[in-house]
Amino acid sequence: MTDYEIQGPARVCAATGRELRAGDGFHAVLSEQGGKFVRTDYAADAWTGPPEGAVAHWAGKVRAAEKPRRPVVNDDLLIGCFDRLKDSTDADGLNFRYVAALLLMRRKRFKFEDAARDEHGRDVMVLKDARGGAVHHVTDPRLTDEQIATVQTEVFRVLGWE
Repeated sequence: MTDYEIQGPARVCAATGRELRAGDGFHAVLSEQGGKFVRTDYAADAWTGPPEGAVAHWAGKVRAAEKPRRPVVNDDLLIGCFDRLKDSTDADGLNFRYVAALLLMRRKRFKFEDAARDEHGRDVMVLKDARGGAVHHVTDPRLTDEQIATVQTEVFRVLGWE
């Protein structure tokens, strides 16, 4: 099978020069020019039929621009994972719990109360659950912004939110 590179929708009517917007009807034509396939789009109201030499044509509606969808976060599931890692001492567990705490703070489920040091001299965030009032101590693993983003992606993947 041969692969052909064909550009996507132009979102501009070839006949009128008018911008095609989300929901507008259009007709697309595939023709060969200079040994390559070229796509040309027409507004539905400017369509007079396929031009001479068209290889294919079809009709459709312009879709809205794809926006990245934010994952739906289940706070209770996130808190469950956070709580299960309470006694974790390995780096992965500490990182996961720290990022989960940051996500819960961002969602206003946890509130920052204080900063302290543990018996090992590590920085610890003292957080309070906005609903239940429970106080949590979360070790700061001193992650860079890039590491936090990587762990957040892993949190989303593990919890099925990607």
